[in-house]
Amino acid sequence: MRITGEFALKKYVLLILMAWLCLACTAQAAQLNKIAAVVNGQVITMFDLQKAALPELGRARLNPNDPKQADKVNVVFRKVLDSMIMDILLEQEAKRLSITVSDSEIDQELTKMMKMRRLNRAQFEAELKKQGMSVDELRKSMKTNMLRQRVMGAEVGRRVVVTDDEIRAYYEKHKDTMYDRNGLHMGLIVYNPNVNARSIAAQIASGALSFEEAARKYSIAPNREKGGDMGPVEWGRLNPEWETRLNKMKPGDVTDIFTVQGHKAQVHLFRPGQSGSGRPMTFEEARPVIDNILRQPKAMERFDEYSQQLRSKAVIDIRL
Repeated sequence: MRITGEFALKKYVLLILMAWLCLACTAQAAQLNKIAAVVNGQVITMFDLQKAALPELGRARLNPNDPKQADKVNVVFRKVLDSMIMDILLEQEAKRLSITVSDSEIDQELTKMMKMRRLNRAQFEAELKKQGMSVDELRKSMKTNMLRQRVMGAEVGRRVVVTDDEIRAYYEKHKDTMYDRNGLHMGLIVYNPNVNARSIAAQIASGALSFEEAARKYSIAPNREKGGDMGPVEWGRLNPEWETRLNKMKPGDVTDIFTVQGHKAQVHLFRPGQSGSGRPMTFEEARPVIDNILRQPKAMERFDEYSQQLRSKAVIDIRL
């Protein structure tokens, strides 16, 4: 009877634990299915939000399940949610304006990305997997970015004006630091997380270590064996963040450390086979470069205004 009683007790405890786990799973599922926001009738769930926030949480070393970090986690959630809301508004605006991005256009961009990194399809997918991303997720992200840029071009870019006087004034002030950019290459170091990136960057800055040597020894980017060389800069195809960074550089410059997908990185602008900075540009050569430099901050200001207009006209229900 004693054995039977113990068995019955263990069975009872096991049933209680199973019931508790079921309730916990149900509660977790309910939490993930909870609505974070509704944007003009389009729902963002907590699952969507948590997935989108993972890279940001990782960079900040935050655990969403730690009650002690709840306030900091909520700050990240709100920042990411605002970005997701804007993406939805821009996608809806693109539909209203009949702006589209075709699958073939995304295929072309993916092909260029693989060619630039000198990777085949299998190697490219393996690199994405290391970053916790699938090809489908990358395609979706690329489509969102391309739609954003086209909406900005249609609704923001045409409202930005850079005058000849502004371009001339900028050239006169900076002409000694503006160089011919044709044929310039971009070098990239994406530092291994296990190395002291700031110490290496200091050695590069002092000349004790060349950028190329540092790339071969410490980079985890695909082109580390080539000294980090990513090939010629396609000036007309740069995204705004990289365009702003490279436009401030002259041949031979190396950026300060910045973050790329959660890793510390640096960029080197150089002309293969030439150690000097190159020939200064004439005014006419510099005109389109200066136009881009002056246009970017104006475009961002107009985009902020445009974003506020979209938000003011939208029906947004935030439930965080």
